[in-house]
Amino acid sequence: MTVMIYVPRDAAALALGAEKVAKAIAQEIVARGLDAEIVRNGSRGMFWLEPLVEVELAGKRIGYGPVKAKDVSGLFDAGIANGGDHPLCLGEVEDLPFLKEQTRLTFARCGVIDPLSLSDYEAHGGLAGLRRAVAMAPAEIVKEVTDSGLRGRGGAGFPTGIKWKTVLDASGERKYIVCNADEGDSGTFADRMIMEGDPFVLIEGMAISGLATGATKGFVYTRSEYPHAIAAMSEAVGIARQAGILGPSVLGSGRAFDIEVRTGAGAYVCGEETALLNSLEGKRGIVRAKPPLPAHKGLFDCPTVINNVISLASVPVIMEKGAAFYRDFGMGRSRGTIPLQIAGNVRYGGLYETAFGLSLGEIVDRIGGGTRTGRPVKAVQVGGPLGAYFPRALFDTPFDYESFAAKDGLIGHAGIVVFDDTADMLKQARFAMEFCAVESCGKCTPCRIGSTRGVETVDKIARGIEPEENRILLGDLCNTMKFGSLCALGGFTPYPVMSAMTHFPEDFVPAPVVEAAE
Repeated sequence: MTVMIYVPRDAAALALGAEKVAKAIAQEIVARGLDAEIVRNGSRGMFWLEPLVEVELAGKRIGYGPVKAKDVSGLFDAGIANGGDHPLCLGEVEDLPFLKEQTRLTFARCGVIDPLSLSDYEAHGGLAGLRRAVAMAPAEIVKEVTDSGLRGRGGAGFPTGIKWKTVLDASGERKYIVCNADEGDSGTFADRMIMEGDPFVLIEGMAISGLATGATKGFVYTRSEYPHAIAAMSEAVGIARQAGILGPSVLGSGRAFDIEVRTGAGAYVCGEETALLNSLEGKRGIVRAKPPLPAHKGLFDCPTVINNVISLASVPVIMEKGAAFYRDFGMGRSRGTIPLQIAGNVRYGGLYETAFGLSLGEIVDRIGGGTRTGRPVKAVQVGGPLGAYFPRALFDTPFDYESFAAKDGLIGHAGIVVFDDTADMLKQARFAMEFCAVESCGKCTPCRIGSTRGVETVDKIARGIEPEENRILLGDLCNTMKFGSLCALGGFTPYPVMSAMTHFPEDFVPAPVVEAAE
């Protein structure tokens, strides 16, 4: 019987040497005359164990990791093909605490299947949601998604069903589905993991969205820094089109929907939906004024749904298992699961999908294992470079939209970046302003000019130039940016700046000047 050996081709695993490991395993299989086959899967999201090699035996997957190319010969000497014992052996992968304690709905297949095998995808529940959707009226699909409580996972948290209903009810010669895969937040990688590890779930979610709203064309807009994701998505779209999942008659329904993958140049502001639309149209990626909303006049002035990768990839499980099933997870108005992306100075960095409601402290200390350096955690930034810095005093905050907003924070794309006690929060505040200045599209004055003045003001505080006056000035500047900017880039930059100044005031006091002895 052929032994299946899984080696990830996810970008994170490749960065850690997975390609060399796969080649070394292939050489050992040939040299030893073994009946074995290598499957290039996605990552499970346990990055401290990558490259994670898995061997399938009697329906179970035995893991070994992190594996280097030089370890491969010894692994085969120890009988890896039969699940043999070795210092790198982790046992059954599904029983590892980091994975076992998750609620994997959107990421159920990530790391499990060959990402480009449609038969693997269907064998693990794929297309069940789309098959149900093709038998339903558009309004029924929209109601199912609305009743599930799904909200935008890209950061804004807007109810997905309401956005879809707006487009369904809008009149227009053509309607579009745009998948915002321009994942630019620091410490985020969930979108990339889906595109590289389970691209068909995104295709299925977009097709369901098209059926629900009357849209016949979809675009996946991603960034040039994601070459592996672009390649995987492009190939998956071709496979789906050939299988009749996409094209003039989705699964023989007589209703058309097709997808194109488009690549942007990597501008952070193109993660904002209207700047993204401009870029898709071949224009400069600058923010549009609202109204009109994209749901009324979006891509090429047509009604357009713009959803994040995770929002769309969560739709198939909702359609397969029903709104009530999905809504049963979470807390308050935050329903379903959220893929936490744990990064920075942390022991166990990776992706952890769970229901909303865990406290920030549980996520950082229990799941993330504290800092990699072993030093105390000083701050955690949630929500990318525009997210607030939370001190340990706020670690009891539940991970949901409203709880974070109540503490002047935001969940964003659920990126969680950990800092130990060596971090200088004044420098972090300066970085936020500098980041905004570099990435601003330039359309509005508060963002374009305010961020530049912000950098100058933080530098004055650092140099001890009228520190109290400049701290007040920095607060006023943040207030102007928050309420005067055209989009979230300028509007949210005050979150990291003000949280750093509020929670870590000691870092905003200039060091005393020590005069040299005569």
